Amino acid sequence: MLKAAGVAGVSALAGCVGDPDEVDDGDDENFDTVQFGVLEPFTGDFADLAEERNQGERLAIEQINASDEFDFEIEYEEYDTQLNAEDGIQAANQAIERDGAQFLTGAISSSVALAINGIAEQNEVIYTPGAADTSITGQECNEYVFRFETSTAQIAEVMAQWTAENLGSSIMYSLADYAYGESVGEEFGSRMQEQTDDYEEVLTVEPAESATDFEAFITQLSDNAADADALVVGATGGHLIRFLLQAYERGLHEEIPIVTTTGSFAVVRGGATEAAQGIYSGTRYVPGLETGTNQQFVSDYEAEYDAQPDNFSRVGYGSIMMVAQGIQEAGSRDPSVVRETLSGMTYESIFGDVTLRECDQQATNPVWMAENVAPSGGGEVADVDLLTELDGEEAAPACEDTGCTL
Repeated sequence: MLKAAGVAGVSALAGCVGDPDEVDDGDDENFDTVQFGVLEPFTGDFADLAEERNQGERLAIEQINASDEFDFEIEYEEYDTQLNAEDGIQAANQAIERDGAQFLTGAISSSVALAINGIAEQNEVIYTPGAADTSITGQECNEYVFRFETSTAQIAEVMAQWTAENLGSSIMYSLADYAYGESVGEEFGSRMQEQTDDYEEVLTVEPAESATDFEAFITQLSDNAADADALVVGATGGHLIRFLLQAYERGLHEEIPIVTTTGSFAVVRGGATEAAQGIYSGTRYVPGLETGTNQQFVSDYEAEYDAQPDNFSRVGYGSIMMVAQGIQEAGSRDPSVVRETLSGMTYESIFGDVTLRECDQQATNPVWMAENVAPSGGGEVADVDLLTELDGEEAAPACEDTGCTL
């Protein structure tokens, strides 16, 4: 059955939909299907990232439905969240109320993901966000939200340690003016204070999330570059690409080292080309990792899409696989039963065994610091050179510091 769905009419191929109103007592060994709502910004500034994440989601669903390891099949519909909370809320409500979704996944914008957090709690459905803002599994956590995406706090830990040791303690910031950018500033700054007594915030500029002209901001940063050891850019997607291209044209790369939270993403490197070379980045994933089931995932992804996976495809894939393992272990499609199984669960992932911590339900993922370097095979798209690694336990904030109360 091909069924139209979502704000922008995105459609998904699914099997026969089970009755969403059927009561599940948690002991049903014969439940056949579970209903997912896939919520992504298929249009707008994050559309390329959404496509990448969606390919990972579709691959996971295809593998689960074909596998004898799972006693159920996943049916799903896709919905366009665009890049605002209102559309995200509308899409989530459509998935739950119209199509009977018991499990939600997606939304790359942190502001949208935070809005869907609340919808998941109100409707008692499980949600696996695709955004990194720390508060999603921090102050705004709830018992129905589980995150396989690596949080800003985890990335900030490896970035701050490496930056303080290798670049210095005087920092300028360019932070996209929305939840994710704010989270980068808070998390990186607090960790720099822990790393060194000499930490100084020299200057912070806050371009709008959808900004296209960074001339005035780059001028301010250039004027203060002599007083700083590094520029930290908290942004992703099209915003980061546009910033790097314009900064490169102005020669800002030559004035100060640029440290990013997402500059190692393939979409960013491909969009910024030469402007992405020579920058540093906290790194969540690269396809060359020899960890867990990653090389099998890479092989399967390449066979399906004739391209290598990147961060968002691994998040889409890993989020679906994580929940599927929880459903199988619980022996139920009832979200209230599954959440009890997922919380504190250790399971196999592309990173090896990771745990969804009981205190915040955040996956204990390893993180890396990397430099974008000139491509070894020629061309303009930078390679990613991993510089250092923190394991999942070291990267994760202490439970008492998360602000999450479950």
